[in-house]
Amino acid sequence: MIQILGFTINASLLSLLQTIEGSSSGDPVLNALYGINGTTGAGQKNPIPALTAAEQNQTKEIATTAHQPQIARDIAAFNSAVAAAKDPATLLKNPAVMKVLLTANGLGDQLAYPALVSKALLSNVNDPTSLVNQLADTRWKTVVQTYDFANRGLSVLQNPKVVSTLGNAYAEVAWRQSLDTTTPGLSNALSFRQSAGSITSVDQILGDPTLRTVITTTLGIPQQIAFQSLSTQEQAIRSQIDITKFKDPKFVENFTQRYLIAAGAASTTNSTVSTLSTLAIQAQGLVV
Repeated sequence: MIQILGFTINASLLSLLQTIEGSSSGDPVLNALYGINGTTGAGQKNPIPALTAAEQNQTKEIATTAHQPQIARDIAAFNSAVAAAKDPATLLKNPAVMKVLLTANGLGDQLAYPALVSKALLSNVNDPTSLVNQLADTRWKTVVQTYDFANRGLSVLQNPKVVSTLGNAYAEVAWRQSLDTTTPGLSNALSFRQSAGSITSVDQILGDPTLRTVITTTLGIPQQIAFQSLSTQEQAIRSQIDITKFKDPKFVENFTQRYLIAAGAASTTNSTVSTLSTLAIQAQGLVV
């Protein structure tokens, strides 16, 4: 038996806590697929008012974030490198450029794979056999089409308006990530509300980490469904929701709120289990 802060814990319970914590930390493949960077349980805000406040204060808070020292340095380094660049291939080898470019375009979770990123961004979207057309993640095709490095070189990226937009988008992503520290899932919720009306297929949901996370979390579909066949994943979603309902703003509002509540509950559960497990592990030497 182990005694922790006046409570007696059976050794088998200790083992169970350790097992639960291990499962709650997530599979690295799933974390990448769902764009998961961790959860926070303590100090959470009520998600519904937090969502309203975030939307009302978005412009002001993004501008404030853009002036934070590290964010400002990142944007300045990006602007300088783009202005001096001679060709896309060389530019994409610059970590400072990749950091801002990928983050601003919703691909920040891909920074750990520079070789893949460079090859994908430089591929020709008009070639059916190119890498970008082989990737299941639909974000890639959108970004490659936008900048079209293969056919237009740096002409798009070096447009002053594009550079300015990317800097603002980078600051916005940093701001959104800060929201998640007190309101788990808030960043995803904001993105979902903006894009839900454009959903036209289940495959679109499965190919976008944000849509996948919001919809499967709200519907209670486990992340491990990603290891099943594509048809199984599609059926899991189709059987629980009519995607045409995402054209209805009221439905999207309700669905977003359901997601925030589910994300907050999951974060609290993970935090509680982690805390209990930590206490149990720390007390292993206090066997009485």
